[in-house]
Order: sequence, then structure tokens, then C-alpha cells
Amino acid sequence: MDEEIRTLVSRHLPGRRLGAVTKLGEGWDNVAWQTGDGLVIRLGKEPDLAERADDIRREAAVLDLAAEVSTLRVPKVLFADPGAGVLVYEKVEGEPLCSDRVVDAGALAATMGAFVSRLHQVPLARVEGLVRRDAEPMSAWLAEATRNHAEIAALLPGTARARVERFLGRRPPAEPRTVVFCHNDLGTEHILADAAGAVTGVIDWSDAALADPAHDLALLYRDLGPDVFDLTVASYEGHWDGPSRARALFYARCALLDDIAYAVRTGAGEDVRRALAKLAWTFA
Repeated sequence: MDEEIRTLVSRHLPGRRLGAVTKLGEGWDNVAWQTGDGLVIRLGKEPDLAERADDIRREAAVLDLAAEVSTLRVPKVLFADPGAGVLVYEKVEGEPLCSDRVVDAGALAATMGAFVSRLHQVPLARVEGLVRRDAEPMSAWLAEATRNHAEIAALLPGTARARVERFLGRRPPAEPRTVVFCHNDLGTEHILADAAGAVTGVIDWSDAALADPAHDLALLYRDLGPDVFDLTVASYEGHWDGPSRARALFYARCALLDDIAYAVRTGAGEDVRRALAKLAWTFA
């Protein structure tokens, strides 16, 4: 694989000295490698990579747009090779906030409030046709959360389990009236920070969509708790009201149940522990 990557990069970036090539991570659809000189090479795992060519072109265009409008660093695309199922971009320095580091809540909230505000202000005409429209109804979110709870109920502490079951027994919030350009997966695993806790960038834009603005803020609630969430909302420049908050909490709770169920299915014990620790504030 080392030689394959070097050959691929040299074809598009002749003369580039890569240094050591090491595996960065692997997901359902892709394997990511990093080089000593700061590149990330993402290789598709689909047997028929031609099927993903349009997705790669679209994601490269989304990253270009995000780099233009974002208040934080995003991966800068150096080249895309859709036919080979490859996307290559500069690595954003920093470590995920999910590494349990201590941060200044006020500074973090102000940074994320400005980031989300700018993203949500992008004119829809610039992203229509570039990203999908995420319009899954609230009833579908609730149905999926109910299925996830059935898988993990035995793991939940008694008090938390009762709160989850009360939540699942309620009618979901009203559907959102507007959509905006969203990162749409703004969990702390995709928010990078330096050693001092200052946010350095946002990665993984593959789920970007036209979606409910409350969803981006919901994952901050799930991962960082109500204090950071409330401070972020206070600096948010978009429309925000009681129904927006209700939807954000609803998404946060559904997403947490999904996180726990996924971690259990994949045998990721540490991820299970971290997700269970969020129950107290997410279902408060």
C-alpha cells in the first residue's frame, strides 16, 4: 500500500516528498492514510469505485466551499481522483475534543457559535445540488431511537433507563420549517483542538447537507453538555426559539442512543463507557 500511495501522489503532485506513510483510520466506506509531510490520503473501499466517483467530486466541492466560508480551518483539498476513489487533502493539526481534555467553556462556545452561524448563513443557492437534503421526519428519528434502546436497555442504569423510556413515549417535536447548510455531524470527534484547548479546525464533511440548523447544535449538547450548549446558542446569529431548542434536545437524545448502540455492536468498550457517561446531562 505504501508504494501504491506514493505512485498515486507522485502522479498528481510530482516531486512531493511524503516521508513516512502510516494508517490514520478506517470507516465503513474509506481507509485514511497520513504522510510525514502532512497529507491525508483517503481511499475508497467500494469494489466498484466508479460508483463513488460522483460522491468524491461532490465532497471535494463541499470542502472547497467550506474552506471559503468557515471561520475555522477545514481540510484543504489538493487533488481528487474520482476514478480511483481517492481524495487527498492537507491534514488539519490538532486532536479531537473527545479526548477528554479540559477547555474554556466560554471560549469554546464563542468559537463554535461563530462557526455554526457562518455556516448556516451560506445562501441555499450555493449548495442546492451540491449536498443532499436531509429531511428525515421526526417520527423516523424516534423509531430508530426506540430500536436502539431495545438493544442497549440492559446496559442503562435504572434512573437513566426510566428517563429514556419517558422520552421515547412522548410525541416528537414539530418538524423544522427551514433548512440551512449544515456540517451535519458536528460531534467532538470532528472538532480538533490544540494542546491549550483552542479549537483548530473541523474535519469530516462527508455528511454535510441541507438540514435543520438545530442538528449541528444538538451534537454539541450531546458531547459537551448543557452549559457549553447554552453559551453557544447565546452567540448563535441564526433564528433560535423554543421549538429550536426542543428539536436540538430531541436530536441529541436520539444521537446518543445511536452512539451507544453502535459502540456495543462494534465491541468498542471505551466508546460505550464515554457514551454512557453522557446520559446524565443528555436526558436530564
